[in-house]
Amino acid sequence: MEPPTSGRNLFILHLTVVVWGFTGILGNLISISAVHLVWYRVGIAFVSLALYFALRGRSFAVSGRDFVSFFCTGGLVGLHWLLFFESIKASTVSVTLVCLSSVTLFTALVEPLFYKRRTSKMEVFVGLLIIVGIYLVFKFESQYIRGIVLGLAAALAAAFFGTINSMLIKRSGATLISLYEMAGAWLLLSLVMLASGGFNEEMKATGADWLYLLLLGTVCTSGAYVAAVSVMKEISAFRVALASNMEPIYGIALAWLFFGHQEKMSAGFYAGAVIILGAVFLYPIVRYRLAKRKSTGTYQA
Repeated sequence: MEPPTSGRNLFILHLTVVVWGFTGILGNLISISAVHLVWYRVGIAFVSLALYFALRGRSFAVSGRDFVSFFCTGGLVGLHWLLFFESIKASTVSVTLVCLSSVTLFTALVEPLFYKRRTSKMEVFVGLLIIVGIYLVFKFESQYIRGIVLGLAAALAAAFFGTINSMLIKRSGATLISLYEMAGAWLLLSLVMLASGGFNEEMKATGADWLYLLLLGTVCTSGAYVAAVSVMKEISAFRVALASNMEPIYGIALAWLFFGHQEKMSAGFYAGAVIILGAVFLYPIVRYRLAKRKSTGTYQA
């Protein structure tokens, strides 16, 4: 029986996914470079999460082992966002979000390495469909090849830190992990900027940039993360995965709304996008039904 608040929690979950999809819009609107954008984003997210912990009276304490794990994983998170926003600035929001959907393919390849298990036949099939979709995107939008490569690299980084987080979550709370990962991402980017002379005049943000950065760091990062974690107490992992797969769809719809003709692509791009998004969206449904059949003894290999 569904809990009485499930409808409200499902609404909050989908609203959170819409907010995540909005990050691409903000990334395109912010005028500063991707590295400065991400540096500000993770810094603002860390401060807002630290305030959340302070106001809730929660402890920041973690073991030395967890501190190192969270910080290093934060470096991967920072790399993912850097590649993500570089991809947007080198192509379009739609191209980047479609490429980012390939995280399902990369996770299917990465996860077995960490959990020491075989890749399932279904994951291989989904992966092949995604590869076909990516090929079509490459073929018909070759003018955005740099953005496509960066978007795929962002998806690969997301597959790594997502898989690592699925192991870390067994040792600590999601919000605490996020707090230290934001700090790790900020420190890594600070070191990169220090080594490359990134602390310069180019990092000065305009008034509009600051508004977008504050929205990006608070509402779209720390706020959305806390909201997602809170509803996960009553919503199954299957429903969360299904809703999360709507992020590129919401994001592309928002891109069309905000940028209009700039986001119009070729028919080949949309064919590839449909194949990728269809595979990503249907994957958890098929996996859930197969698992259910297997648990009831009606599944045959």
